[in-house]
Amino acid sequence: MLKLLLFVLFSLVIYLPSYSCFADDDAATLLKKMDELFRSKSSISMMKMQIITPNWQRTLKMKSWTIGMDDTFIRVLSPRKDRGVATLKKDTEMWNFFPKINKVIKVPPSMMMGSWMGSDFTNDDLVREVSLIEEYQVSKSTEGENYRLTLIPKKDTVTVWGKIEFIVNQKTLLPLEQSYYNEKGAKVRTMVFSNIKNFSGKKMPAIMTMIPLNKAGHKTVIEYVEAEFDIDLGDNVFTSVSYTHLRAHE
Repeated sequence: MLKLLLFVLFSLVIYLPSYSCFADDDAATLLKKMDELFRSKSSISMMKMQIITPNWQRTLKMKSWTIGMDDTFIRVLSPRKDRGVATLKKDTEMWNFFPKINKVIKVPPSMMMGSWMGSDFTNDDLVREVSLIEEYQVSKSTEGENYRLTLIPKKDTVTVWGKIEFIVNQKTLLPLEQSYYNEKGAKVRTMVFSNIKNFSGKKMPAIMTMIPLNKAGHKTVIEYVEAEFDIDLGDNVFTSVSYTHLRAHE
């Protein structure tokens, strides 16, 4: 009996580190899913953005194209006064095009956390300058029917966030909430995911609501109206149509 007990304890000592590694790998796999949820290998989406403040509201309709995690092109379709405003990200570089003044402005890294079109979403939120799986250490815990993913920036990661947390439903493996904390550990904004829909065979939240906790009565709602994933975009979107056009005005 004593020999059997010693064997069990010895086995636990040997296999416990491997179990921890699998747990870390599982958390990283789930984070990768969060990272790629709205992008996939390629995508074309029609979206509506509603910006709500205590004093005014406005709604933008826009179309976006993405390839992997590196290339994003967003064009505003309405209202008329904003029609044609475009944002392009290629690799680590980003530009905004303003048709009224026929000018392209390159967005420096220091402005990636700036507001996009006056909304509560930042430039980085829209085009994802960095990959979460590459820039953050992640751990996973279980809370009732959900998982909590806790992201801590790696040593060399440049970010204003001290921590990011995801609440993910265990059954669907889809996000319910994403919270952002400053370097002092205070929660400063929360994004709520809702209205699960099936877009070209892919289930995902159709609505994302960003709520800044330091601005009472403010929120921005992005709704995916249409979305197609893993389709052949050809070479036009990020070369002859958008990239070359924007670079020509740089």
